[in-house]
Amino acid sequence: MRVYLPSTLTALRALLDTGVVGAAPLPAYGVTPSLREWYAEGDLEELEYVALTLAAKASVRLLDADPDAVRRRVVIVADVPDAVVAWALHVDRAAVKVADPVALRLVQAVHVDDPSAEKDVTVAADAVVEADLGSQDAVFRVEQAEGHELQWYATQEIGPLLELS
Repeated sequence: MRVYLPSTLTALRALLDTGVVGAAPLPAYGVTPSLREWYAEGDLEELEYVALTLAAKASVRLLDADPDAVRRRVVIVADVPDAVVAWALHVDRAAVKVADPVALRLVQAVHVDDPSAEKDVTVAADAVVEADLGSQDAVFRVEQAEGHELQWYATQEIGPLLELS
């Protein structure tokens, strides 16, 4: 199953250093049966974009928790065995948990904000908890980051990307 793992540039560096994405179980997003049912008219590409967007939003929460991380959203795209994926529908209709560590060889690509998004992503990370608590002003600040499209990078571009960040 293709999964979209919310991440940070700090964690992306750790992926290159250790060869695995974080410690399992890993929160992620994917095209679940529940997501397919919800977007009955959407094709696979549209559903994958929804999962990517949700992972990018979760990346903002990771940035809030790591004040030293560069304020750019990161999503790691990996193809993992179906057997290690469990639905986490109590979180979201596209939420999953990956039971095993995700090896670098399973990573297909990464999506990262352009440096021009850092200001809006910083504001979003500072506002995400308030947004979760219902502040409409904070929701607006978080949505400003979502206005930036993530850039696509092949796995062989991760090292050079990190050197520039």
